[in-house]
Amino acid sequence: MIDPVSGLDDVRNIGIVGGRVEAITTDAVRGRDVIDATGLVVAPGFIDLHDHGVTAETYRFRSLDGVTTTLELELGTADVDAWYRERSAGQIINYGVSIGHIKVRMAVMGDHGTFMPVGDGAYRAPTPADIAEIAQRIERGLSEGGVDIGAGIPYTPAATREELLAVFRVAARTKTPIHVHITPGIGGLKEALSLAIETQAPLHVVHVNSSSLADTPVMLEMIRNARALGNEVTVEAYPYTAGMTEIQSATIQDVYSSAPDDQLGKIEWPRTGERMNRDSFMRYTEIGGPIVVHDNTEEMVSAAITNPLTMIASDGYWQNGTGHPRTCGTYSRVLGRYVREAGSLSLMEAIRKMTIMPAQLLEPRVPAMRQKGRLQVGGDADITIFDAKRVIDRATYREPSLAPIGIEHVIVNGVSVVTSGKPVDGVAPGKGVRAHMPARAY
Repeated sequence: MIDPVSGLDDVRNIGIVGGRVEAITTDAVRGRDVIDATGLVVAPGFIDLHDHGVTAETYRFRSLDGVTTTLELELGTADVDAWYRERSAGQIINYGVSIGHIKVRMAVMGDHGTFMPVGDGAYRAPTPADIAEIAQRIERGLSEGGVDIGAGIPYTPAATREELLAVFRVAARTKTPIHVHITPGIGGLKEALSLAIETQAPLHVVHVNSSSLADTPVMLEMIRNARALGNEVTVEAYPYTAGMTEIQSATIQDVYSSAPDDQLGKIEWPRTGERMNRDSFMRYTEIGGPIVVHDNTEEMVSAAITNPLTMIASDGYWQNGTGHPRTCGTYSRVLGRYVREAGSLSLMEAIRKMTIMPAQLLEPRVPAMRQKGRLQVGGDADITIFDAKRVIDRATYREPSLAPIGIEHVIVNGVSVVTSGKPVDGVAPGKGVRAHMPARAY
């Protein structure tokens, strides 16, 4: 058993009753159902702060990678109540969502995009009335239990500083973390830090390796310095050298619409594996859909993953059967490639990044997170059991849905959802993770 809160790394027996951990002991325990974990590692269930695959299918993918709680905190939703209602019949793992600036802006501006803004949500400058309505809708989403605020500055290039300040002020006033996809590069991080410092909003920088590329060490040092000055800044990373997003999104069109063929060759159409040129880029832009962007190096990914500041988060992405391998393999990849093979992370440190760090980020606002990310008597029985000698990811850009090996058992709220590496059919113990819901007054 490994628990990053207590530092325990030793053999124990664990008893579960009614979805909670009832006992952690060296004594023998009896139970109706028994898992023999001899030779395996028993850890708190993994918590993913950044998942765009929020369907029953992708929740099953995530469970096979050891994830017991997954949260859509960057893109989020424009209607928090409706989002939770859609999943209230039961899911295999725990789930939650932010109120998202991107989605709210799309609603206010009347953008017709389905996943990302492709029209006025991206490209129309706001009026003062628009800014007021965006801020009001974000406050409403928080009052409905949104886990936090999501934002993606490159996806809304027409958003003015006044608009972004209004969003950050809501975060500051409500003491809510704002999860931000920054504009790539040092300038983008400076912009986000400036907004956070001016408003005193808690800032969480998503997928720092994807936004920083060759500047990853420099930008991590900037975050460390901001924290040393007393600013609330946290950061996450995923263990892959390629990203994925929507080809019609502003962040792609603004960079690649006039790029030369050698730069376009970094983009892969994942349904065929084709690398793009000018003609294919224009053709696929008309069609729309997810693309893979091969623009990073393993050296920079490793710098992000192994930095003490970073949490692990997948940025899981899945659309109609097409997705990124991080949806199925993020956590097993860290355990297999960085802990066992490279030895650049200790097992305790990797589990800390996957469990208690994300839980502690959210727990001041989200009561449920106080019982997750740790193995303790009275805590939620969200548990991942894996073989440290075998665990490894298998998903690829050509076969992104391949499940990892070595994740042997996964328990959510005391119910087994993965047994001997296989999903358990007919169970849905996952619960909605929501923030405090104060009385509403708009």
